[in-house]
Amino acid sequence: MIDSTSRYAALSQTPLVWTDPSGREIRYVPRRFLAPADSYEVLAEAVVLGGDRLDLVAVRVLGSAEAWWRVADANETLDPETLTSEPGVRLRVPVPR
Repeated sequence: MIDSTSRYAALSQTPLVWTDPSGREIRYVPRRFLAPADSYEVLAEAVVLGGDRLDLVAVRVLGSAEAWWRVADANETLDPETLTSEPGVRLRVPVPR
């Protein structure tokens, strides 16, 4: 069960099943592929403040700390901590889809 605000909400709600060699069934969701960063409609740019984390940026601009992944997706990073490691960096904050 995936929450409607989850980054996996657009994926199939039916879990896939893989059976390992011992016969154990493992349920999983399919891989989520990201759209190119320039395909996101930008709502705002957020300036990283000293001591910021991505969840703090998300709550400041989007009103929800749980929306941090939207900011990460729009800025093409595998490691969200790199986005807030330097104060003054401008982050793209996308319009929620």
